[in-house]
Amino acid sequence: MLPYDQILSQLRQQSLFRELRTIEEIQGPMVKVGEHRLANFASNDYLGLSQHPSVKAAAKAAIDRYGVGSGASRLVTGSQSPHAKFEKQIAAFKGAESALLFSTGYAAAVGTICSLIGPGDVIILDKLCHACLIDGAKLSGALLRVFPHNNAEKLKNHLAWAQRTLPQGKVLIATESVFSMDGDCGDLASIVDLKNEFGALLLVDEAHATGVIGPQGSGLVNALGLTQGVDVQMGTLSKALGASGGFICGSQTLIHIVVNAARSFIYSTALPSACAAAGSAALQILHTGEGDILRSRLWNNVFLLAKNLAGLSRQRQEPTSAIFPVVIGDEQQTLRLAEFLLECGFLVPAIRYPTVARGSARIRIAMSASHMPEQIEALSRTIVAWRPE
Repeated sequence: MLPYDQILSQLRQQSLFRELRTIEEIQGPMVKVGEHRLANFASNDYLGLSQHPSVKAAAKAAIDRYGVGSGASRLVTGSQSPHAKFEKQIAAFKGAESALLFSTGYAAAVGTICSLIGPGDVIILDKLCHACLIDGAKLSGALLRVFPHNNAEKLKNHLAWAQRTLPQGKVLIATESVFSMDGDCGDLASIVDLKNEFGALLLVDEAHATGVIGPQGSGLVNALGLTQGVDVQMGTLSKALGASGGFICGSQTLIHIVVNAARSFIYSTALPSACAAAGSAALQILHTGEGDILRSRLWNNVFLLAKNLAGLSRQRQEPTSAIFPVVIGDEQQTLRLAEFLLECGFLVPAIRYPTVARGSARIRIAMSASHMPEQIEALSRTIVAWRPE
């Protein structure tokens, strides 16, 4: 085994070393890092709800009533009324029978997958699935197959293989509605058709679609009318809902199974009630005219950036999400661009291997309803003006 200092030295040589950055203050789309005030284009707070007075007030009220921490796991004494309230609301929002809150989205993915699938079963993942889905699949002990991004024909081949090879085993397809590093959408209609044809289960991670896409921000699954074809809708409170935590939605039977089998649920202290209460307040906003205004503002910002970065971003001319990757390729050059943007007053970190494939390092711009047009214009001009060394 390599000594730790040698491992770190290799990471630095490969431009893959990472360090924590401390945010000392947040005011809308502006953050303070050390003595610098930066326009934040890295946060997934798509609607700015983490700073919304009603969301913050709900969290404060829950702290006053329940305290800061939950004190135990959900199956001991940690399951409190704000959890139950949010679960009822998010299930209705997603058109599902039931829902379950986890401490994080990562815990939701790992716990759910390992509850439903095990040795003798098969999991088939889109190549660009988030690490939480990949890790859950690996931990389940099931056989893994990966299909090229949005390649329905290859997915069909894997499903046919699974049917022949393990006819008694369960098959789970895992994909995303909006892919977190490329910002494009999953081919959910084709996947649901194949899932039905082969009798598989389907889990769709709606983390980056919830609150942003679909009627009142209910997600891409609902927008496409595919709710009945998706067994598990997964999501998070930590993006457009402006809080923290993860959730799954599905049938009541499925939720009962996860409650009784998900180790990341059973053996983890419950999500603080303040987060669940904040999530409920955010959901209420999504249902109102204010939610419509915030989504409209977000999409206006998205289209402004898309116009300004036409030809540079992997997003299509008609953007499908609030995520804009500008792919540089080389890790060192990507770091230099991120440092250049930092010097110019913009927080847009470099995204490198293993988060993305080798040779596809990028900056990932995340848009928010809180951004002002002049901030977007300034960021665009700065990116266009940058030249690799």
